[in-house]
Amino acid sequence: SGDEMAQLFSHIPGAMENTLKIADRCNVEFNFDEHHLPHFDVPEGETSKTYLRKVCEREIPRLYGETSEELQKRLDYELDVIGTMGFEDYFLIVWDYVRYAREHDILVGPGRGSAAGSVVAYLLGITGLDPLKYDLLFERFLNPERVSMPDIDIDFCYEKRGKAIEYVTRKYGQERVSQIITFGTEAARAVIRDVGRVLDLPLAEVNRIAKMIPNELGITLDKALQGKELKALYEADPNVKELFDFGKKLEGIARNSSTHAAGVVISADPLDDHVPVQNANDEGFVTQYDKDNIEELGLLKMDFLGLRTLTVMGDALKLIKANRGIDLDLDAIPLDDKAACDILTKGDTSGVFQLESEGITKLVMDLKPEHFEDLIPLVALYRPGPLGSGMVADFIDRRHGKKEVTYLHPILEPILKDTFGVILYQEQVMQIASAMGGFSLGQADLMRRAMGKKKESVLKAQRESFIQGSINNGIEESIANEVFDLLVYFAGYGFNKSHSAAYAYIAYQTAYLKAHYFPEFMAATMTSFMQNMQKLTYYINACKKHNVKVLGPDINYSERSFAVQGNAIRFGLGGIKNVGDNAIDRLIRERNEHGLYTDIVDFCKRVDNKVVNKRLLESLIRCGAMDGFKENRNQLLHMYESAQAVGAKEQKDAAMGTMSLFGDIEESVDFIPVPNVEDLSEDDKLKDEKEYTGFYITGHPLQGYAKELEGLFELGALVENPEQYDGQTITFGGLIENKTDRMTRRNEVMSILRIEDYSGAANVVAFPKVFSQSQQFLAVDMIVKVKGRVDADEKGVQIIADRIMPLKVNYSQAKHVAIHIYSQYDTPENSEALKRVLVNTSGSVPTSLYLHRQRKRINLPPNMCFDPSDESIKAIEGILGDGSVEVQ
Repeated sequence: SGDEMAQLFSHIPGAMENTLKIADRCNVEFNFDEHHLPHFDVPEGETSKTYLRKVCEREIPRLYGETSEELQKRLDYELDVIGTMGFEDYFLIVWDYVRYAREHDILVGPGRGSAAGSVVAYLLGITGLDPLKYDLLFERFLNPERVSMPDIDIDFCYEKRGKAIEYVTRKYGQERVSQIITFGTEAARAVIRDVGRVLDLPLAEVNRIAKMIPNELGITLDKALQGKELKALYEADPNVKELFDFGKKLEGIARNSSTHAAGVVISADPLDDHVPVQNANDEGFVTQYDKDNIEELGLLKMDFLGLRTLTVMGDALKLIKANRGIDLDLDAIPLDDKAACDILTKGDTSGVFQLESEGITKLVMDLKPEHFEDLIPLVALYRPGPLGSGMVADFIDRRHGKKEVTYLHPILEPILKDTFGVILYQEQVMQIASAMGGFSLGQADLMRRAMGKKKESVLKAQRESFIQGSINNGIEESIANEVFDLLVYFAGYGFNKSHSAAYAYIAYQTAYLKAHYFPEFMAATMTSFMQNMQKLTYYINACKKHNVKVLGPDINYSERSFAVQGNAIRFGLGGIKNVGDNAIDRLIRERNEHGLYTDIVDFCKRVDNKVVNKRLLESLIRCGAMDGFKENRNQLLHMYESAQAVGAKEQKDAAMGTMSLFGDIEESVDFIPVPNVEDLSEDDKLKDEKEYTGFYITGHPLQGYAKELEGLFELGALVENPEQYDGQTITFGGLIENKTDRMTRRNEVMSILRIEDYSGAANVVAFPKVFSQSQQFLAVDMIVKVKGRVDADEKGVQIIADRIMPLKVNYSQAKHVAIHIYSQYDTPENSEALKRVLVNTSGSVPTSLYLHRQRKRINLPPNMCFDPSDESIKAIEGILGDGSVEVQ
């Protein structure tokens, strides 16, 4: 109580009064009705309004040639809406930093989101697609009947995004510019895993339950429990009930904070007048309120997004210019290029923006694009809603004339013609509401939002307005009702066409680069993923399919990044272990200025000894970067320490000006004896290449196993979208590159293996039973065949092994053959087929049948036993499935 506090602090005069003063000063009131947009400095004699119009009109000749009535009307309308809302400064600010980026070699995307529907944004160079040509709506971006802050997201080259942020920080002042905080929350799956860990429930069981929660945007535990299977489990198992009950209490709370990937706030006043800020180490300041609170307070949030594909495209253009002398303008390429469309139709989508995953690759193959515009529907179609509703099959059948395109009313044809009568875009919902119901496009956007939220009372009022408007336009009430029902249905699936068009444009540009400049495009792509061995392996594999060689690193020909030599791609020095940026700069500069290196001594003498240490030399030798010298790798490994010492001494003597008695600099040592030693074995070379670059260059340990790998699953397929394979049983072959043994709670041994094939790698879990059956094969560098179940979720992917055996078996030493008949193959037809194979196969190796359904083992009589061979194993596995035969 107050009396108790007064007594406790009676020895400090004024303490009680001061607490009240502090409390009064902490009474902050927020004003949510003001905007704090920074002012853009315009030339003398101009206002933001006049200057914005002037900049737009100045660009019309370049982009349109001449002003048409349609263009002038649209431009006047947009500028009027922007002016009424008070956002001229906003557009000029974005124009300014986008212009800065373009002038300073920072590649900028064609736009994303609804901003691509603005002619003003197009004229300012903020977006790259003509909204008039592609029928994109301004009201989807700025609605004059619902004033809200504009939201323009800009994609920059991800390596140079920071330069654009530095520019606005310099221009508007550090105290007015900040990045934005973001809070990671306890989402549905994550909270179940966290609570399960605290409750000490078995990890495998918690993971199984977590994966029963649909992996979709906005999913909640309550929503997940509406599923029959999960609901039944919740009601039947008290542990699961407790898990979900605790989870529901914690769901949505902040779990951690970080810096928003794109958000930047620019204020008219010092930011700490409006929001608390904190230091974000190298990133400058970061707000302590998230993006939603920032916008509610009337501050200007802009998204500076780093898009890796823009970096790849920029690097590819530089390589094309350097190699071929072509200064390619991607905005001027033909939009109906046959080669670009052909590679997409063939499913050759590695490296193509947003089209790499198996699902969307199949979709683009079915679609058979002939023009850039054919790609616009792809992003909109490839989402769970349309895929599950039958819209996709309907769309493709109509596109290829397999199904008739019909319209409920002729007024819909011009709106839905491009999508073959399917309502695919949010803009189409708005256009139909306008054309049929007489809504303004602003009102139509409000109706679209209401449909998306499925609010019955609002929808009822909207339906009445739509029906009445349609009747006024001479349309029958029954047809108007039918169309409205369609709009309500499709509004949930509708996608922003402006965003779809902009991203389809990037996809098309990457497809064009790949089709016409494959080596340069793939070199740029691989440079972007130089530290990601999984993706790098995937792209190197793609190069092999195109008969484009990927050459190993070479100190005389490699650049920092992947480079193009003729029709081959040369590995970059930046991908070699222990070779730093400083050493690469010195090495390349010396080579460019004074020619190629002739031998290891020449190299050590010419490159600064401060960077040429013994560790760097060993790395260059072992990865093969010095294979161009006449000595073999083993000889170089015996010579490099002496060469390094000679180079260091000569550079030191030259620096000190050490003179001989005759006044000349002491004679340099050019010769080091070459030891008479044999080269490293091919296996040792491959191991070194893998260790120092991350992949095999001169060969592959699996190159002698092509026959055994034929028809097996390729691990590279798990790179893009592993969850689509979750729960599937696969059989694959590969090399064990790493192995970690662990003890279980029952003191049994299990093992986690890293296994790789030509296309990629994956973690394989061998639980105690499989480990005990296969441990003689489980060693690093063993080449094995694995049958197992894919276990994938949002955190990653692993394979739970059912069986592990050698990929290639020495059949002449076979002591026993085990034939596994799994439940799904246990049929009378398969039994008869197996019997025919065994009767017609000769030999005497003891053979057993393992009947998994009955859990029985049957030792076959001598007349049914056989000597295993590739042919006999293939014949049996053709009946009983891959991995059904085990030779011991």
